[in-house]
Amino acid sequence: MKSNRFWAWAALIFGLVYFALPLIGMAEFSLRMRRGEYSLDAYHVVLGDPQFRRTFSYSVTLAVITIIVSTCLTVPTAYWVRLRMPRWRPVIEFVTLLPLVVPPIVIVFGYIRLYNTSSFLPLTGSTLGTDALMVAGYTVLSLPYMYRAVDTGLRAIDVQTLTEAAQSLGAGWVTILTRIILPNVLVAVLSGAFLTFAIVIGEFVLASLLNRPAFGPYMQLIGANRAYEPAALAVISFAVTWACMGLIQLVTRFSNATREMR
Repeated sequence: MKSNRFWAWAALIFGLVYFALPLIGMAEFSLRMRRGEYSLDAYHVVLGDPQFRRTFSYSVTLAVITIIVSTCLTVPTAYWVRLRMPRWRPVIEFVTLLPLVVPPIVIVFGYIRLYNTSSFLPLTGSTLGTDALMVAGYTVLSLPYMYRAVDTGLRAIDVQTLTEAAQSLGAGWVTILTRIILPNVLVAVLSGAFLTFAIVIGEFVLASLLNRPAFGPYMQLIGANRAYEPAALAVISFAVTWACMGLIQLVTRFSNATREMR
């Protein structure tokens, strides 16, 4: 037992060092913009750049819209599959796993091919249409995470009993979904939402090939032309991602504490 515990701690420490040292080095390098001393000049330059604010706000807006679309798509689908079509569950899970296999570049080239200005639906010919394609692509990329989060939340509740109880009181399907099912899987939806937010903020391929002012292409542009600012941007992006992961843990713990109090 002592030997197993030693190797477990050794593996944990090795993993922490392996992942922490590059991050520490990157953060330390981002503070060296002022020669001979540490400073936050690189962060001031990045945060004061109007293009940073424009691209970051654009990606945040798309992330919020993507979360809403993903929620409206996955919650009714997962609910209906669990309630009425359990035999279709393997098929739906396979479909939601496809974005992990199909590269985003294939998706975006398909969009460009089908929705260019010479097609029957020229979405790429307008800003609104291109943004709609961006949201559709981000929704597809978030499916593996959002669907599994919602499906896990549905497994924790008795969907059949809740539905029958609501129907016995005269509730319709919209009422059941919005006032009964969604509040019970809200923590799962938030977990998928935070992951979706992190995906959209760091995504590069869709925004670059569709020529939209997103945060991912901005990071690539800064990385190709600057020295210290890319490290500062990477630290900011890493902090945003880990903040999303921390919010997932916080929401989960708060939900568990609330259930225990009940």
